[in-house]
Amino acid sequence: MSVALESGLDPEEILNSSLEILYDYQPITLASTGSVFTYTLKSSFADHSSEALQTVTLRTPDTDASNWSLHASSVWASSKYLADNLDDLHLKDHISRRRSGNKNDKVRVLELGAGAGLPGIVIAKSYPEIHVTISDYPDEQLIRTISGNIENNRVSANCYAKAYAWGSGPVVLLGDHSDSSSNLFDRTLRRTSDSRAHLVVGLHTGRYTLQSFMDAVLQVGLVIVSLEERERSGTIKREWDVTRAEHEDEKERRRWLLWIELKWPDSIL
Repeated sequence: MSVALESGLDPEEILNSSLEILYDYQPITLASTGSVFTYTLKSSFADHSSEALQTVTLRTPDTDASNWSLHASSVWASSKYLADNLDDLHLKDHISRRRSGNKNDKVRVLELGAGAGLPGIVIAKSYPEIHVTISDYPDEQLIRTISGNIENNRVSANCYAKAYAWGSGPVVLLGDHSDSSSNLFDRTLRRTSDSRAHLVVGLHTGRYTLQSFMDAVLQVGLVIVSLEERERSGTIKREWDVTRAEHEDEKERRRWLLWIELKWPDSIL
């Protein structure tokens, strides 16, 4: 794990490391409340002339007691996997298309349910030309920590923290590109042929829960570009199969993440 604390490992870090090494038991969270998580950028993004540009250092947020059910006081394994696999977002292609068209039209990335903000801050540091909005529930401690992480990693010029509660009324998350619709995707995903939504989630909530979510997503008019189960600590990729829930145990579920890529259908653009 790419985890470093200011004064040694805390008990949760030691337990997670031990479970993974001794029992091949994959933790779903990688840091505890208030700890410092240090992530090393992949070589294809990092500027080796500066250690500060090679790493992202995050304070793991806490929340008010009334919001503990958000589970925002951790760095999730799925967020690290996304940061490790930024190439699969094809951000360079998006930048190239913008440069060949309207040069003032920046590529915009929105991270929802960001927690500590790892993927968004890694994107902002790796691609200074991309405008990144990092969003999570409007909890004062949580948003303050995200804002501090943005500032401490020196990406304030192109990265911003905003509070947003899912299911709430219309709110501007992406400036002029937001919509007044009550549907989250309508408000945040621009209706162009190259706009994409990527969801990277662990299977710990259960396959049937994830299948219900995908069914709901399709009902709002989006189409699935790709739907893959990916091995967290390996390279295996396979098709999504909800029926695996009938024979896999918790240990097996923790080995996998689900990566979903969505877009608007051509018929409504």
